[in-house]
Amino acid sequence: MSDIGARLDRIHSVGGCLVRAAYAGFASLYLLGCAAAGLRDGPTLWMVFVALVANVAAVSGRGFLVWAAGAGALSALSTLCLGTVVRPELGAPSLFAEIGGLLIVIARVVWRARRDRLVPIAVLLAAAVLATPLRWSLIAAALFTAPLGITVAVALGVGLYLRALDARRARSLASARRDERLELARDLHDFVAHHVTGIVVQAQAARFTAGSGTAQTQEQLDRMLGEIEKAGTEALTSMRRMVGLLRDAQNVNAPDGEALPDGGSSTRPVGDLDRLRDLVEGFAHPPAALTLEPGLGALPPEVAASAHRVVQEALTNVRKHAADAASVRVTLARVGADVEVAVRDDGRGRGGRRLPSGGFGLTGLGERVGALGGRLHAGPRPEGGWEVVARLPVPDG
Repeated sequence: MSDIGARLDRIHSVGGCLVRAAYAGFASLYLLGCAAAGLRDGPTLWMVFVALVANVAAVSGRGFLVWAAGAGALSALSTLCLGTVVRPELGAPSLFAEIGGLLIVIARVVWRARRDRLVPIAVLLAAAVLATPLRWSLIAAALFTAPLGITVAVALGVGLYLRALDARRARSLASARRDERLELARDLHDFVAHHVTGIVVQAQAARFTAGSGTAQTQEQLDRMLGEIEKAGTEALTSMRRMVGLLRDAQNVNAPDGEALPDGGSSTRPVGDLDRLRDLVEGFAHPPAALTLEPGLGALPPEVAASAHRVVQEALTNVRKHAADAASVRVTLARVGADVEVAVRDDGRGRGGRRLPSGGFGLTGLGERVGALGGRLHAGPRPEGGWEVVARLPVPDG
């Protein structure tokens, strides 16, 4: 996966923890004040306890749905008991903390809960909030139920909005991954067709030679069979490595992960370094330079194609987001048993160019590179500019 995605996830998680901690501290101080003001009043202390449970549910992590259902049930039962037996003092300050906590719980339930649990828990919580004025009188209920209904509607709307944002992002990610899988499927067809064609040609040559009556030496026969064996092995290796990713497509929900239109039906040639040279030479604004390590050697087709995709996406991002860059360096080099593909620019992001971007190109690259057992990094360089670096393992043989 991309380092950027993992970093953003960590920032989001830390930010959420800080918000919860801040809210928990404020609610605790407020409820301590409420408890101190009502030490001699049993119903008031009980309402402080109910508000405490509601706010614990609002900031809870694990077991959130259990806390949510418990807070809603406790609030509703407290309303039933206090409204029919005790009749607490009107205007208890802890009620504001209780209602506020329950509204946060409603928004979180609508945002995060599974569909089969969302409706019953949300109905329970909404009923608990709307019924709180019944603790004092029917007149209080007539006056305050409508305003409370508005707050409940706002909490439901916030939860639905956040849920819709998550669903849209999930569909976009699934679509990006599906597009990358479709490209891999086409590459798989090209690789296997390339190798199988070689096998067929070698077999036809052997049959022609045998039919012409020309005697073959053991060395010629061994060389011909060796070429057939090599082509078959390479085809099986390419197919095995790519099918590992394509198999994951069955876990993607079709409506959410439907692929975007391809826009073309031509079969692309087998990936090689010549295509990479043409790609870099055609990138002139800013000028790009390609450096290939002399000892790079021949690359498996799926590795060469993935290197081409990394460079293509990185150069596209340079054109979109680094209009002020003066140069771009593209390098391919051996690092141990891996091939390192790096695209580095010296832009500062001040070019003023604003081109539309889907935002999921690196997600697709992370999917492809991860399928090969490699790693992808994208981020700012210490000396300025941006870099995209992929490490692609090269199998032995």
